[in-house]
Amino acid sequence: MGVLAGVAAGALLGILFSPAKGSKTRRKIAKTGKGYMKSFKGELDEILDNISENFDKVKDEVSDFDEQVEAKSKKVQNELKSVIS
Repeated sequence: MGVLAGVAAGALLGILFSPAKGSKTRRKIAKTGKGYMKSFKGELDEILDNISENFDKVKDEVSDFDEQVEAKSKKVQNELKSVIS
């Protein structure tokens, strides 16, 4: 993210200090900004997808762990009942 911000700032400063007319410079800034926003959106979407995938994995692991604990709990309960009886 930091590298992307640095590249964007450098490109913006390069355009601002270029010897072009103001209207051309504004068009260049707008075009460059749109390109960076597309790139940023793509990276953000990828990050969100990774977070979602990791969340789903953790949720499945917790569910599996819960099932294992429940099964062991029932086993212990049954063993205690047989010892008490």
